[in-house]
Amino acid sequence: MDNSSFLFFFWQACVVMTAGFIFIQFFARSLEVLIVGQLLGGLVLGTYTVIAPTYASEVCPVALRGILTSYVNLCFVIGQFLANGISAGTHNLDSHWAYSLPFALQWVWPAVILCTVPFAPESPWWLVRKERMEDAEESLRRLASSKVDVRPDLTMIVETDRLEQHMEAGTTLMDCFKSVNARRTEIAVGVYAIQVLSGIYLVGYSNYFFTLAGLSTDDAFNMGLGFLGVGFLGTVLSWFELAYFGRRTIYRNGLAMLAVLQFVIGILDCVPNYEKRPNVIWAQASMMVVWNFAYSLSVGPVCFVILCECSATKVRSKTIALATAVQAMLGIVMTVAIPYMINPDAANWRGKLGFFFGGLATICFIWTFFRVPETKGRTYEELDIMFERGVSTRKFKGYKFD
Repeated sequence: MDNSSFLFFFWQACVVMTAGFIFIQFFARSLEVLIVGQLLGGLVLGTYTVIAPTYASEVCPVALRGILTSYVNLCFVIGQFLANGISAGTHNLDSHWAYSLPFALQWVWPAVILCTVPFAPESPWWLVRKERMEDAEESLRRLASSKVDVRPDLTMIVETDRLEQHMEAGTTLMDCFKSVNARRTEIAVGVYAIQVLSGIYLVGYSNYFFTLAGLSTDDAFNMGLGFLGVGFLGTVLSWFELAYFGRRTIYRNGLAMLAVLQFVIGILDCVPNYEKRPNVIWAQASMMVVWNFAYSLSVGPVCFVILCECSATKVRSKTIALATAVQAMLGIVMTVAIPYMINPDAANWRGKLGFFFGGLATICFIWTFFRVPETKGRTYEELDIMFERGVSTRKFKGYKFD
């Protein structure tokens, strides 16, 4: 990505890969072909996951950086909501269209991206790194109103790039672990991994608990749509939080709430004659809805803000790619382990998994308290200097430059 523009990658991922791999999924008539199509499609999703927050963080002003980077989380929620809604409308079909039609509707998004990408400006940070100063200035002019003088912004970008060169910040994957970048990579990987470690995969089984409470499969599915609606609301409300509170404050306090709710879910599962008490099961499922709201208000969207702000500009795409890979590996582990742990015919832990994830969330809270700094309102140049000077986590918020 360092040798090709962000926009080139969007075109390539959209035209060559996305549309092509959807073609495989659409015409799959065997499980093997469908799995191949899904795996290849997952590679494309990983590309988008890396490029989207990186691009958003480099084209928006400091005041909007939190909203635009956290918007990535809202896109995930919208995608899940649309997928579940479309599946609800096709699941009664008796032919292959029950699954082929939802896949076919994915072709809408490559068309939308193809129509809009030509109007998107290139990242001025990428252009400066390629020493294309005139193009970088033109890109900044497209991103600002005609009355704004963009030359100070261009100067800041150039100085930040020179500062990172002076700090010997390279652009390879290994440079993510060298010198001061090691601390920044740890923070980026950690805040992204916490999305999984705090229990999002357990809460994804909310439909299972709705069914235990006596709902029919269809009604439980509809409740799942409402579950996603709560996630949408939480993410939108997080934008107002970001305007008034710091990233560290929102993330840390939200994580504490997630830990408490997980323990409540576990405690409810210990009630005697649990299976014969639908009210208790309803309370458990309700706690999962509240958990999802708290997650979407804090850890879910704010993770992407911290991820972009704590990584150095020269290796931001590499850092986000590394964090995405670690999160994906943890996701694979949870996808395999949780069905075994929750299944009545296996470990039969049910909601007692809340104790497990509550414990993990508590450990993550302690790590967050000591390692995740406050980055609200800081330019990338200021963040580079503060990390280079080794400013302690708890002094980031009030740090003043000489």
